[in-house]
Amino acid sequence: MFEKLLIANRGAIACRVLRTLRELKVQGVAVYSEADLASRHIVEADQAISLGQGAAAGTYLAVDKILAAARESGAQAIHPGYGFLSENAAFAEACEAAGLAFVGPTPEQLRLFGLKHTARDLARQQGLPLLEGTDLLDSLAEALQAAASVGYPVMLKSTAGGGGIGMRVCRSAAELEDAFEAVKRLGQNNFSDAGVFIEKYIERARHLEVQVFGDGAGEVLALGVRDCSVQRRNQKVLEETPAPNLPEGMAEALCEAAIRLARAVRYRSAGTVEFVFDSDAERFYFLEVNTRLQVEHGVTEQVWGVDLVRWMIELAAGDLAPLDQLAAALQPVGHAVQARLYAEDPGKDFQPSPGLLTAVDFPEAGGKALRIDTWVSAGCEIPPYFDPMIAKVIVWAEDREQAREQLHRALGDCHVYGVETNRDYLRQILQDTPFASGQPWTRCLEGLVYRATTFEVLGGGTQTSVQDYPGRLGYWAVGVPPSGPMDSRALRLGNQLLGNPEGTSGLEVTMNGPSLRFNCDAVVAVTGAVLPVTLDGQAVAMNSSLLVKAGSVLALGTIGGAGARAYLCIRGGIQVPAYLGSQSTFMLGQFGGHGGRALRAGDVLHLAALADDSAGVMLPEQPALAAVRHIRVIYGPHGAPEYFTANYIRTFFATDWEVHFNSSRTGVRLIGPKPEWVRADGGEAGLHPSNIHDNPYAIGAVDFTGDMPVILGPDGPSLGGFVCPVTVIEADLWQLGQLKAGDKVRFVPTSLEHARQLACAGLQAEPAQETAEQDLLSPIVLDIGQDDTRLVARVAGDTHLLLEIGAAELDLVLRFRGHALMQALEARGLDGVIDLTPGIRSLQVHYQPERLPLGHLLEIVAGEWQTVCAADDLQVPSRIVHLPLSWDDPACQLAIEKYMTTVRKDAPWCPSNLEFIRRINDLPNLDAVQRTVFDASYLVMGLGDVYLGAPVATPLDPRHRLVTTKYNPARTWTAENSVGIGGAYMCVYGMEGPGGYQFVGRTLQMWNRYREVAAFDGKPWLLRFFDQIRFYPVSAEELERIRRDFPLGRFALGIEPSQLRLADYQQFLAEEAPSIQAFRDQQQAAFAAERQRWIDSGQAHFESTEAVAEVGEEAPLPAGQIGVESAIAGNLWQVQVAVGQQVEVGDALVVLESMKMEIPLLAPCAGVVREVRVEPGSAVRAGQRVVVLEGGEA
Repeated sequence: MFEKLLIANRGAIACRVLRTLRELKVQGVAVYSEADLASRHIVEADQAISLGQGAAAGTYLAVDKILAAARESGAQAIHPGYGFLSENAAFAEACEAAGLAFVGPTPEQLRLFGLKHTARDLARQQGLPLLEGTDLLDSLAEALQAAASVGYPVMLKSTAGGGGIGMRVCRSAAELEDAFEAVKRLGQNNFSDAGVFIEKYIERARHLEVQVFGDGAGEVLALGVRDCSVQRRNQKVLEETPAPNLPEGMAEALCEAAIRLARAVRYRSAGTVEFVFDSDAERFYFLEVNTRLQVEHGVTEQVWGVDLVRWMIELAAGDLAPLDQLAAALQPVGHAVQARLYAEDPGKDFQPSPGLLTAVDFPEAGGKALRIDTWVSAGCEIPPYFDPMIAKVIVWAEDREQAREQLHRALGDCHVYGVETNRDYLRQILQDTPFASGQPWTRCLEGLVYRATTFEVLGGGTQTSVQDYPGRLGYWAVGVPPSGPMDSRALRLGNQLLGNPEGTSGLEVTMNGPSLRFNCDAVVAVTGAVLPVTLDGQAVAMNSSLLVKAGSVLALGTIGGAGARAYLCIRGGIQVPAYLGSQSTFMLGQFGGHGGRALRAGDVLHLAALADDSAGVMLPEQPALAAVRHIRVIYGPHGAPEYFTANYIRTFFATDWEVHFNSSRTGVRLIGPKPEWVRADGGEAGLHPSNIHDNPYAIGAVDFTGDMPVILGPDGPSLGGFVCPVTVIEADLWQLGQLKAGDKVRFVPTSLEHARQLACAGLQAEPAQETAEQDLLSPIVLDIGQDDTRLVARVAGDTHLLLEIGAAELDLVLRFRGHALMQALEARGLDGVIDLTPGIRSLQVHYQPERLPLGHLLEIVAGEWQTVCAADDLQVPSRIVHLPLSWDDPACQLAIEKYMTTVRKDAPWCPSNLEFIRRINDLPNLDAVQRTVFDASYLVMGLGDVYLGAPVATPLDPRHRLVTTKYNPARTWTAENSVGIGGAYMCVYGMEGPGGYQFVGRTLQMWNRYREVAAFDGKPWLLRFFDQIRFYPVSAEELERIRRDFPLGRFALGIEPSQLRLADYQQFLAEEAPSIQAFRDQQQAAFAAERQRWIDSGQAHFESTEAVAEVGEEAPLPAGQIGVESAIAGNLWQVQVAVGQQVEVGDALVVLESMKMEIPLLAPCAGVVREVRVEPGSAVRAGQRVVVLEGGEA
């Protein structure tokens, strides 16, 4: 037997061959195109060798590359699979010339049977019946003459074709003229042979084939007859064995003919003899020989209990038992049917559907009753270059009817998301009369009308995404926000109207809505901000249940008045997979919803089948949104006099805040009076008085990022280092979804009791009235212990409690105790606790007060805290995780370059963050900075600091703590997995986005969205609390390879288990106290000196030069001119027209950037551009005239 075999193929067949190689204990070598990087065959192989970028011609058909891979790997044999080079005689000869066994027929047999006209000659010699036809045709004229002689309809075939490629039915001379050059071209392009011939076409033909296996010495076995009649455009769709409903003796006659033909050439290895069967005349005709393993070989294996791949390999190695011995043990049992699951859209004429698979769930397959041959898993990309087959689903049962029903069920249990598939089409075929009755023919699918329960996106709108209520709860501690509808009230009202469960997903529409074509009947409702809604061009009402008939187009227009978001609810909901328990889209994280992104034209979304088409019910009239929105808040967790002056808190509540244009689902930025701080800086936590040691946030917290407040939205970060004076109550969070640039907001302090009354009232209930003006109560509701055993509990809205531990300093003892408290509360399994999220010296409890009242929660917390403080030997598991670090990585340099170009040129940390770190820490040179980072053991204190499992960590040894300031203002772009230092903390950025930590380099992924990789231990996040990160140096090129391989499970990460004992750590600190103190003193002096340099140079206070649009009266326009005004405030990104240019209705004139989205302003009429009043980069206010048109009527 061979020691090593190379598979010159991809996808399902490569995985299938590898399965047999494992049983034979032969090492498998995979080759791959870079487009197949995530394919399972690469992971499952013992060795994988890249064939480079691109399509088949430069990869799987590149003979020189494949032979070079065989030499490099030391393979002794090559299995070609099916397709590609499997029937290429020159390749088989090249293998043999290179001393490699070709696992398949001889080159002579490949050449003989590979050309259909020579195969027909041999069949004629052996007495096999042939369809009337021709030899190779030289010209169209010759083809027309031959077709007239044979009689229409005829089949025009490429002599080198296969897999249905290069075959065309022609019913007239005109059709033959159209097809002739196209079929020649297909043959040349796919098989390097332009030869064509004609044969008689049978109207009601069945496609039957016999599986043969020859030993190359004249012995041949036939393993029954397969029926492959269910075809679409000559491409097989379903295959089965034994062929049903054949006349008596027909199967035996077919097998005898196949054996006779194969014996005539002393056929070697596996092959298939194909026949056309005329159902009416009950006669068969030779069609062709496929000199390879067929795609459908699996049905034969299931019924005959054989492994054809094993036979092929053993024969090539000279180890196969004599065929007569094998034949003695063969006995077919039962019936098997195979369905080919393709990435294609039957609703769009079977258009291929390449893309990323975001969810893959196949039913449990034991290999006998159900066998699934596939190459995909979640996270795989279906490339556009190759056959779009995802899997072969094969069932075996005692009889055909059982097999048919079981396959129908199995396909129903196959869930592949991210691309469109033919799954439902296959299920319809199985129920359709031709197949169900066992009387299929090759054109039986032409009468099948595909029924899709889907809608297609014709236009996506500004930002339309799938969301469900309450979103993705339970993962705040690892940096996964809840997402969900930003105006949850509107979505819930829509679901209530339709009779859906409250958590049913719908579409959130921001500013400008989508246009959708429904392929099935549906009942829908549109709620939220007022916008025009049309059904097939006719206006329909919002807040009403509407019946949409199959084929209709539902269009949602632009929100022209108050509000920012509308919601489209659909009875039964949208069928997308749940990710971490929710269907909500988190666009920043690229998961959830449909492909982890906003909808775009061409998307197809699936719906539940409509069981109730009743419609016409309306919601009560919804109150209009006020000019100044009053949003109720709970005072706290951070207020006066600790952080703000009492006067400023009064100003805060008395101010009508304006919504900044740079607002989004992440957070709503506000413009208003600058805060009055009671302290000069944040101490150890940072230079700005708003800075605190990273603590967990509540959704709805008003978070002062420096001097600008931001209301944290449903896609906001879970951890941050800024104070929050108020938190929006649960009942008013929906209002955040209806805020847009230029809106005014006033915050109204509310009691906890009133907040909960509002939260528990029904969606349609009259709002409960506050009995009196609410006095501001201290947010502190518990204060026990002292020094490092002090615990302060602060309310953070009406559903969150923030527990702060000890003094406001970086002390790992405090983090130890916080972790112990978290574990104690987790162990209690308290009903009503939704999330426990730790910070540096804090722990936040997200709870449901009706199930767990605040008073009871505080009692439990106080009791557990006393137990934690009494323990004198706290210890935690602390894995040591070795991460590669590309020092001063090019991605970091690019981010700095972008920052200097677009944000701030003269920042003290530019152009080199590393030089800034050296200077501010008084280190002698850049080597010392590098040495410090690589010597440090960084203890993970929080996860999700910048989303998605991103660690915030600090060195265990205080002498390794490099201290810096954060960027001010922050960067707008940071590469995913950049490593930075801010304050005394190290962070790895979990995903691409803004940031402020000083760069030291870049590492591998902290989050793996879809794939199962051992290092992630079944979760998408890599690290755990109290892991120790130790970096080791790699080059930028090496890191690129690691980042490519790690998410695919092809890079082994070094992880060592260990324990961290608080007593041991405290002893270390005591022993090293003098050295630690000396280091800190030197560091603090350098920090102070750097800060003085900023003051002296005027760099200490950076004022943004962000422009604000002047408010002025717009002059009346002369007759015939029309002003185009911006409906929203923002920054102008692009001007897409010029003065004098002719425009049509709907043409984009300018593009605004607002609410972190690009919003085009469209021409309301045709006309000529007379004025463009803005330029890129200028600020635009809501209602401002930006373009003037002449000559049209709006």
